[in-house]
Amino acid sequence: MKPRPCGCKGCRTCLICETQYGASALKPAINLDKEKGYVYCPLCNKAWPGWDINLYKDHPNHQGTPIEYSGVYIQLDFISKDEENELMKNIDEVPWDISQSGRRKQNFGPKTNFKKKKIVPGKFDGFPAFSKYLQDRFLSVPLLEGYEVIEQCSLEYDPDKGASIDPHIDDCWIWGERIVTVNCLSDSVLTMTPYKGDSKKFNLYCAEEYPPVVMSDGSINSDLVTNGCSMLDVCKPAKDMDVIVRLPMPRRSLMVLYGEPRYHWEHCVLREDIMARRVCIAYREFTPPYMNNGAHEDIGLEIRNRGKQFWNHYERYKEVEISP
Repeated sequence: MKPRPCGCKGCRTCLICETQYGASALKPAINLDKEKGYVYCPLCNKAWPGWDINLYKDHPNHQGTPIEYSGVYIQLDFISKDEENELMKNIDEVPWDISQSGRRKQNFGPKTNFKKKKIVPGKFDGFPAFSKYLQDRFLSVPLLEGYEVIEQCSLEYDPDKGASIDPHIDDCWIWGERIVTVNCLSDSVLTMTPYKGDSKKFNLYCAEEYPPVVMSDGSINSDLVTNGCSMLDVCKPAKDMDVIVRLPMPRRSLMVLYGEPRYHWEHCVLREDIMARRVCIAYREFTPPYMNNGAHEDIGLEIRNRGKQFWNHYERYKEVEISP
């Protein structure tokens, strides 16, 4: 099915195509039982019963019985208010592309074909210099030891367009274990649901072919030693949980997903959780086969080297009319 004028296609819809192009019938219902909800607290690293994301602010006076939910790291106030203002000013000076489900995006990275599992550098030549300090600051996070950015994507969620993103797992053939997000302009929520579907979807089976980066004790497997265990083996849930976990993404915070929630849970952003304009900057690293000594080390090294370049966006887009 061809994209509609708003950028949506297939079962992806927004308020514009639902109201103006009759696409409301295409949108699959996402029925979540809020009684199964737990809210993750980044201050005690436990998930507590409830649905309202502001429950984490009750720390340390939580109520109910918590569950353990490993594989999440949230750093509050990763950037300052002044840094956020300057960052957003620069981001809005870069042209936006329309995306699906009411979103806009700015994508910097190699050209990928997830179905054919092919990747080429394409026109990728690094990232805008105004964002370099964010990557530099990753070095202060022990969990991000050795993290090499090979894709950076700004995603805008607009409540007036009914912006959202459906439940999914980020591709496991090419995007590595640690999924990094810096959240700007407004608080948001990542809603996590257990995935029990086909391992071919999202190329999830590929994670059976490479080792973990983050070990079960939180240490970094910098040499990518397998020890006979695949990524999926190491982070396999100890028990099935019929729950929904809500992860707070406070304004100006950093989130890292890894391990179990990265590979065994789908994540989504619900329309109801977008109350004001939100922009997140999402980062991806390579899977081990594209790192040193991997089967695809050569193409991986070329793209990783390109990812170490930074350019001036004023020079690149000075002839382009920017729309806010």
